[in-house]
Amino acid sequence: MQLLHRGDVGPAVAEIRNTLEALGLLPATDRSGQAVFDETVEQAVRGFQQQRGLITDGIVGPATYRALTDARWRLGDRSLAFMVSKPISGDDVFALQERLLELGYDAGHPDGIFGQETEQALRSFQRDYGLNSDGICGPGTLRALKQLAPKVRGGRPVFLREQEKVRRSGPRLRGKRIVIDPGHGGTDRGVCVGDNCEAELTWDLARRLEGRMVATGMEALITRGPNACPADSDRATFANEAGADMFLSLHIDSNPSPRAEGVASFHFGTGNGTTSNVGEALAGFLQREIAARTGMRNCGSHPKTWDVLRLTKMPAVRMEIGYLTNELDRTRLLDPSFRDVVAEGLLVAVKRLYLLGKDDQPTGTFTFDDLLRHELARAEGA
Repeated sequence: MQLLHRGDVGPAVAEIRNTLEALGLLPATDRSGQAVFDETVEQAVRGFQQQRGLITDGIVGPATYRALTDARWRLGDRSLAFMVSKPISGDDVFALQERLLELGYDAGHPDGIFGQETEQALRSFQRDYGLNSDGICGPGTLRALKQLAPKVRGGRPVFLREQEKVRRSGPRLRGKRIVIDPGHGGTDRGVCVGDNCEAELTWDLARRLEGRMVATGMEALITRGPNACPADSDRATFANEAGADMFLSLHIDSNPSPRAEGVASFHFGTGNGTTSNVGEALAGFLQREIAARTGMRNCGSHPKTWDVLRLTKMPAVRMEIGYLTNELDRTRLLDPSFRDVVAEGLLVAVKRLYLLGKDDQPTGTFTFDDLLRHELARAEGA
């Protein structure tokens, strides 16, 4: 779709303005004349993006437009059902998923998309409540959903199941399936400074991490080749169909200010309490390990609703490993030995997640050799 930003005019801008007004983020204005994407609209878009865990750039691109479209729907505005060819999405679907989860029905990861898991959970609810088990959320089903008290409070059941899955899988890395996602690729080279581009650096880093993971007995899968750039939704689908235990997306950042520097991590979260507990824990481990091993500025972990985090069915983290637009970060990233250090830190952070605090060592001190010895000892003790 066409990117919309300050200075644009026309029907598409009018649609954006109408949606922002309906959401209470923009005062109602005179409808006569041509709709303009002015500073007020830009600030409203930024406010919406911040609420939704999107990149706060004030530009309406595909992700922001989808989120604005989804935000127009409230549970009860329309009937909801599983559509194979074009799944229904929206805030009303997200609210339905959350409600089913509260009532003890496993609707899967609450992603705002009415898929098969949501349909199965809805059918189970309808059957238990004596309704027609048709998998359609219409007026009768909606009344029943509103009447019942939730069985689960104070937590998100789907994410508690994530935690239990990690605990049951044990501390060994052998046999665990990890999807590594090097950002961009193909003709999309990402951030470029001179001849140095994000796509090539993330590809190299992914291969270094893949080699170390395979050495521990893990199954490491990469979402793309060096000459391909799948859409974020396709990368998530790849991980889901592979039945991955974890998804790790690798990126390098940029900023108009050359002073911007450091490493940041992102996990799924809406900012309103819905967050992937395991994803958040993994993001924290990754963040601390990389910062401790490299001396890069620690820019923290943050919840986001990006497609690679929202659409993946397993714990997922996106790493922004330095700024190519910062001279110090760029010098580090261009050094192959530095990328080796980063790859080792990423692997150790994954190991820390599965250790659950047992047999652990201070951040930044657990080496690849230590990890291999730990894996061997576990194998001999099995």
